Amino acid sequence: MKTTLLKLFLLLPVFLYVSCDDEESFTLAEVSEVADLYAPEDNRYFNLGAQGSALFEWQAAKAADNGVVLYDVVFDEEGGDFSDPLYVVASDGRGFENQLTLSFTELNQIATLAGIESESTGRLIWTVWSSKGLNVKQSSVFRTIEVERPGGFPTPDELFLYGSATEAGEDINAALPLVKTGANSYEIYTSLQPGTYRFATRRADNAETYYIDGEKLRADGETTVTDEEQVYRLRLDFSDGSVTMATIDMVEIWFPPRGEYLFAFDYVGNGTWQAADELIEFKEESWGRDERYKFKFTVTSDGNTSEEWYGSTNADNQRPDANTGESYWYMVPVSDDYWANSFKFPTEADGATATMEIIFNGEVPEYTHRIIVE
Repeated sequence: MKTTLLKLFLLLPVFLYVSCDDEESFTLAEVSEVADLYAPEDNRYFNLGAQGSALFEWQAAKAADNGVVLYDVVFDEEGGDFSDPLYVVASDGRGFENQLTLSFTELNQIATLAGIESESTGRLIWTVWSSKGLNVKQSSVFRTIEVERPGGFPTPDELFLYGSATEAGEDINAALPLVKTGANSYEIYTSLQPGTYRFATRRADNAETYYIDGEKLRADGETTVTDEEQVYRLRLDFSDGSVTMATIDMVEIWFPPRGEYLFAFDYVGNGTWQAADELIEFKEESWGRDERYKFKFTVTSDGNTSEEWYGSTNADNQRPDANTGESYWYMVPVSDDYWANSFKFPTEADGATATMEIIFNGEVPEYTHRIIVE
């Protein structure tokens, strides 16, 4: 019995060796390279500004054990050899299928890695890696695609404005935050004076930066201001790299009970306008005293001057009091209707001196205004 156990013990390393050897043989099973690339055809052109995707197809590779082969599609810049590829992505079906559906958005990211500028055309090369376990074979054939990048950029989570032309100055740590108005858009109300400015993705010296060039957003530069100081609204859309600039020439309060503008506001910085120590007097009507008001912005863009009206989210309102929520004071774009969407002054403002502020910046949940009765 002892002799039998000793023999079994001596044979155990042999079994383990054979088992490990078999496992290694499986892991390193031979796989063929992809012999042919089917689509897209060589030198195919893609306009990445459109909504769509590109389909890459190739001939299936074979494994010596007739098992499953996995695929990766490999991209490199023109003239590269795929030894240090720009981008590697598994094929459809988590790498099992001999095709890849790649969105134009992702293809645009690859073009960016290749150094192809926005609104420019460039070339990429692609091939396929086939693999079985640790055995990877690169296809000996490759193809070229030509891509035209759209004007946009990936939308940052935050955006800041700074420079000698801005209210923040040249210290990036004091940069002014822009308000995110949509999935890809930002805006800011601010003054600009002679000097330079740029946008940064964060308050850090290594932040990505952008600048305005005419009506386009560009990367890595700065914009020069030569005009006299003015108040601007800057709107940036990262999806297409478009920019809209307008000057805010005047902000007034409209008082429909008397059909007149009570007073204008002065810009005091940080997207804020103020009218200080103004006498407020309601209008006597047969049914009581009328206190309705809203705001008119006079705006100039591309040489054209227009009116933009801001009022309440409600078509009609009750007078606010100490229990009125902050949302009552929020200002939204409204029509130029004589009465609709007017706010109402609080009762204590009648016959009193008050200071009003309009706040259009990122420090408030929504664009809003305040009344301080003295």
